[in-house]
Amino acid sequence: MDLNQLVNQLIVDSKGQLGGGFSVTPDSSLGVFVPELILCATICLMLVVRVAGSWGDALDKALLSFTRSASAFWIALLGAVAALVATAPWVALTGDVDIQRMEIFTGMLVYDSFSVFFRAVLLLFLVLFLIFTRLSGIPDREDGPDIYSLVFGATLGMCLMVTANHLLMVFMAVEMASVPSYVLAGMVKGRKRAGEAALKYSIYGAGAAGLMLYGISLLAGVLNSAHLPTMANELAVRLPSLYAEGGSTEQLMVLTVGGLMLMAGLAFKLSAFPFHFWCPDVFEGASAEVDAFLSVASKAAALALLIRVCLGLGTVPPEGVKPGERSAHVAVASVEAPSLAAGAMFAATDETPAKQAEPAGHEEAKAESHDAKADDAKADDTHKDKADTEHHAAAEGALTAMERLEPARSFIGKLVAFFAVLTCTFGNLAAYSQTNIKRLLAYSTIAHAGYMMMAIPAIMAAAGVDAAVAEKATASVGIYLVTYVFMNLGAFAVVAFLRNSMRSEEIDDYAGLLGRAPLMAICFALMLFSLVGLPPLAGFIGKFAVFGALADAYRLTSHSYLALVLVMGGVNTAISLYYYLRVVKVMTMSPEPEHRVPFQVSLFAAAFTLVLTIPTVGFIVGWNRLNEMALAAAQNLLF
Repeated sequence: MDLNQLVNQLIVDSKGQLGGGFSVTPDSSLGVFVPELILCATICLMLVVRVAGSWGDALDKALLSFTRSASAFWIALLGAVAALVATAPWVALTGDVDIQRMEIFTGMLVYDSFSVFFRAVLLLFLVLFLIFTRLSGIPDREDGPDIYSLVFGATLGMCLMVTANHLLMVFMAVEMASVPSYVLAGMVKGRKRAGEAALKYSIYGAGAAGLMLYGISLLAGVLNSAHLPTMANELAVRLPSLYAEGGSTEQLMVLTVGGLMLMAGLAFKLSAFPFHFWCPDVFEGASAEVDAFLSVASKAAALALLIRVCLGLGTVPPEGVKPGERSAHVAVASVEAPSLAAGAMFAATDETPAKQAEPAGHEEAKAESHDAKADDAKADDTHKDKADTEHHAAAEGALTAMERLEPARSFIGKLVAFFAVLTCTFGNLAAYSQTNIKRLLAYSTIAHAGYMMMAIPAIMAAAGVDAAVAEKATASVGIYLVTYVFMNLGAFAVVAFLRNSMRSEEIDDYAGLLGRAPLMAICFALMLFSLVGLPPLAGFIGKFAVFGALADAYRLTSHSYLALVLVMGGVNTAISLYYYLRVVKVMTMSPEPEHRVPFQVSLFAAAFTLVLTIPTVGFIVGWNRLNEMALAAAQNLLF
């Protein structure tokens, strides 16, 4: 596609003619984009407050800095609550109102119940995180507005990640979420390790971004589009000929390499093996508050984006677009899709589109111009070759587009399954030797990323066979993430509150904690038991949902690799029991040294920890309700 064609395409797109058969006006696009607009407005308001604070030189400096920090917190909290309310989670999460899937902003983003669910999870976590930082005191009186602005900027990028429908938007959203995170990792003043953490994080992030962008360019170059539904349609057309005898191995290789590079960029955000090396060092160097944000929000957004990209490339909508013509609304659900039908018609009549469009006096014009005739003959040969390729795809039989995409789904599912098993196994084994609680929780988050990734092979295996099973597998990810928000945020909250009192983050310094701070010790133990997945805690619900999805997909498809992933998930759960229980043993059974100072924690900090512990224990009561909410979120994702 040359520059003129690209400009014309953008002009067509700006008129609201979208791929996937949806036509959305600018008003409706802005209407469903309100949460992101609120986040943008909040960032601007906090920056204005930050600048305005420097004008009050005549005021007392201490009073000025305290007022500025307090006002930034309340502005941030009100903005987060307003964005959460604007997301209207009760609409998608209760299932009372059906949210119709629609593409917005010329197909760059997509609005559906899946995006509403994950935006609600991210914004709920943002509200809890802001309260947590206020209680722990991490934003001091000077840098409070800066930290809140960075957190909101990263959250904005994460909200775009869960709604991305175009690979260009995928890259932009990932970078929008990553760049503020690099700065957050180094926000602890006067600490050398914080600066090292920020440097390592940014270097790894730059490498992953370059890798992902190169993969996107390869995929978009081969498939003539970066719009996910259009790419899936093009794959459905090309895959039969690529896998047939005499197919283009070069194109297949480029598609494979591009897909691997794209997955590598997403694996970095998930801290999946082998792209996890930044995670332990960054978690140890950064503050516990930043660690909580990176371990929960970043992984939730990255996992939602991974699911959307995998399904975007492995499934097709009921109303698709003809490859290269995003303004056309054409059906691709069967072999009678226009691109294939046109190819078969042209091959049968031995006429190409260029020949059919020739005017009546064209033969006389060609006779007068030998050069024009040669150019037309060359164009005819090109069109004929393309028609032969399309005719070969049409000759595959009555295969639907979903069936023709089976090789893509199989490749994606097996690839993610392989790295999911490696990720959770490495994370659990590496946590054994850790003596710092933040490094231990860092490897724990790596392992949990692997557990959550295990649902994707089940989704991809069932997507082409039984949509209900695939939706259930998708819902299991939502269930896992909701429970993960409370148990992981609660664990890092306890670490932060203990740090403020003991000035230490070493596991051995937690000795005798049960006697000094029984509430904190009990809550922390419950969080750790939940991270293991012991019943009846929330972690058990999440793992049971993911493992159940794997079992259902295996019964449906009989793919042996799904059974292997399920077995490895159970084995890794047993392995993780040791290092979590080691922390509990130190808190409850190790004697307290005599030189320990009395432990002090504020009433509000204890109440906040208890608030996070209650859902961790009580989710088992509302399991069915949570399952209904997650299923409602997955309804429109599989077309």
